[in-house]
Amino acid sequence: MSKAALTAAIAAGVVLAVGAAGTAYAKTPTPKPPLGTRAALDPSLVAGRGASVAFTEQEAETAATNGTVIGPDRTAYTLPAEASGRSAVRLAPGQWVEFTLPKATNAITVRYSIPDAPTGGGITAPLAVKVGKTTRTMTLTSHYSWLYNQYPFSNDPNAGLLHPDWWITECACVPAATTPAPVITTPFRPSHFYDEQRLLLGKTFAAGEKIRLTASSAAAWTVIDLLDTELVGPPKIDLIAANVLLFGADPTGRRDSAGAFDKAIAFARKTRLKVYVPPGTYQVNRHIIVDNVTIEGAGSWYTIIKGSQVALPAPAPDGSVHTGVGFYGENSRNVHLAGFAIEGDVRERIDTDQVNGVGGAMSDSTIDGLYIHHTKVGLWFDGPMRNIKVTGNVIVDQIADGLNFHVGVTDSLVQNNFLRNTGDDALAMWSEKTANARNAFDHNTIQTPVLANGIAIYGGTDNTVSNNLIADPIREGSALHAGSRFGAEPFAGHLRFTGNTTVRAGTYELNWNIGLGAIWFYALEKDMAADIQVVGDNFLDSTYNAIMEVADWPVKDLYSITNVHFKNIKIDGTGTSVLSARVGGSASFENVDARNVGAVGVNNCGRFNFPATGSEFTVTDLGGNDGGWLQPWMLPNTITCDDRPPVVAPPAPATW
Repeated sequence: MSKAALTAAIAAGVVLAVGAAGTAYAKTPTPKPPLGTRAALDPSLVAGRGASVAFTEQEAETAATNGTVIGPDRTAYTLPAEASGRSAVRLAPGQWVEFTLPKATNAITVRYSIPDAPTGGGITAPLAVKVGKTTRTMTLTSHYSWLYNQYPFSNDPNAGLLHPDWWITECACVPAATTPAPVITTPFRPSHFYDEQRLLLGKTFAAGEKIRLTASSAAAWTVIDLLDTELVGPPKIDLIAANVLLFGADPTGRRDSAGAFDKAIAFARKTRLKVYVPPGTYQVNRHIIVDNVTIEGAGSWYTIIKGSQVALPAPAPDGSVHTGVGFYGENSRNVHLAGFAIEGDVRERIDTDQVNGVGGAMSDSTIDGLYIHHTKVGLWFDGPMRNIKVTGNVIVDQIADGLNFHVGVTDSLVQNNFLRNTGDDALAMWSEKTANARNAFDHNTIQTPVLANGIAIYGGTDNTVSNNLIADPIREGSALHAGSRFGAEPFAGHLRFTGNTTVRAGTYELNWNIGLGAIWFYALEKDMAADIQVVGDNFLDSTYNAIMEVADWPVKDLYSITNVHFKNIKIDGTGTSVLSARVGGSASFENVDARNVGAVGVNNCGRFNFPATGSEFTVTDLGGNDGGWLQPWMLPNTITCDDRPPVVAPPAPATW
């Protein structure tokens, strides 16, 4: 599909799904799910996986509407592809989508997209919210969405290439070195279309009530992806604490309260009290430094700490050119943050900037029950540090990662968090220079990371990824990933991927022009020889492959991936293969059941040297592998290489 066609598809909401090499195919409509879904699936298909959350998620495409359903479509740079379940509802001015409340509700979250301004920067538009006889207004904005161009992206839809010397897949060229020079249509590679807003309704409405969202004429169109409905309890009150109001904080948000927070923290440390932040919106435009302190709000719906991104007069020693709201440790310990929202103002990606919701180093600490929105990274930790527990948080609409353990984070836990619409890896452990060790990412839900992976492990020792639900990664990454890249320390000891479920993963890799696996292993800078166990995982409706092991072409004869073991796996639907091997090495399979496989079960290219002795990648059958996907493709190490096999869209996942 041409870039012009993709641009037209965005404007019109074309209903397509993508296959190999950008070809389009029709997909069988998904059966109507129950009233509340998880990652656009019947909850019974993902029982025991992912985060336990207070809200019920409903997909707009299954609600009543006089608008137009767009999708399903997995073509990057289109509105349906970035929607949960790869489908949404497009409303013209005056059109509506109507949901039925599944439970008693007094608060909603709407995930939506509206157009950008013609020159970038975004617009605002009201959305009418009617429940029963009550009508409220939610203000939608595209100030924090719509990025363009090449990494690290631009806010200008009319900008030329950021890197004219880079390979461009759309024209199979290096523009600066191509004669005649290719024409790149603008806006080039639009992405990050969606945002979300929360609204307290002011009263509780019973299950069964209808809630109607009606688009205004202030936007040419409004796309509604989903609605989250929730019954929020009363605000938490703490009378025995250092209340920030007593130190001059302004709950109306008109005055900057950063100094008041500093004073309250200093007092609380001396008196061994907690810091309490009562209901209100507090303006904070810089980092709050925390050490040996507990800061609690009245709940993330009531206590909102909000700041603007501020340009620094000169770059900071760490390279930052901006500051903004965030809670940072400086080799701190015994920090406990809970029960408030952090609302940032980050609208562009500048990788040197420390404009994250929570950052620095804080050992023996807890982060619980925060809502982190519109920061660069929700939580970015630079070790060495140990024993941090990040639990029960909602991290959405980030310009980059959701959470990153970067450099020497050990003995730590990330559990029961919900992440949606991150601009890079949702959860990552990056062992740059110093290994991360003995950490666990457990029972988290990740939806629609726009770029890169749901969960990515870059080197490290004895780490575990367990019981997570990862849905709808968009491009240049997938659901689960382990890679020797980005200068990471080697994998050592063991790495465990256990009990995870992925859905609609196995994405298109723009730079290679091939499909990835829902889980993929990548040897770029070193061999991967640690004990890697993939046990009890379910891979559902993978766009391309369920599993991929790969090396980059320039190093294909240098690095191998060995000692990877798959056991007790269920694979329901692949567009192409169960396993795509594009590297030297080996893997074993035991009790791996697969059905609805679109191409040859094992696509074994090895190192692409095709020796007469067979592939340089050896597949070992340990028995119990049902579905006919493994035999006769693996004995002894059969070459079955199809570089870009055709895609066959599988049926919707069903109970095994």
